[in-house]
Amino acid sequence: CNYDLFSAPDDRGLCLTIPSLTHRIESELRSAKRTHLSCGEVLLPCGLLHRISRDILSMAESEPCGIRGCLIYVNFDALDECRKLSSVKCDPGTATTFELNLTLKQNSTGWNFIPQFLKNLARGGTIVVSPAYVLSKKKLYRSILE
Repeated sequence: CNYDLFSAPDDRGLCLTIPSLTHRIESELRSAKRTHLSCGEVLLPCGLLHRISRDILSMAESEPCGIRGCLIYVNFDALDECRKLSSVKCDPGTATTFELNLTLKQNSTGWNFIPQFLKNLARGGTIVVSPAYVLSKKKLYRSILE
């Protein structure tokens, strides 16, 4: 485990870095592409998943179990409805102490900047994700001070 500035190490050696968390979220989006989004391509703004991962690790810093106690729900807010795409349990061996709801939003203006030949490459349609997202936290415990 590479302990850099962007890691969240714990006493059991679990280390989630921004790149590893980014990869996990990306994998979940790949899986959801066909099953929940019914599209051929999902286009993400450059650096979006990196920013999301950084924000997730930042929100986990003040938690009793850190990122180990995190359960992330990934949602997609299309123009007409909001769908749950997947959930990511950061450490299956640790009880969930808090939940994060990540809501990605569809970008309706993205098509103006994409050349027509790229749009035609994707079978089953293409979804363009907005650079804006919502990340909300829900604690599943109470501290003595509360």
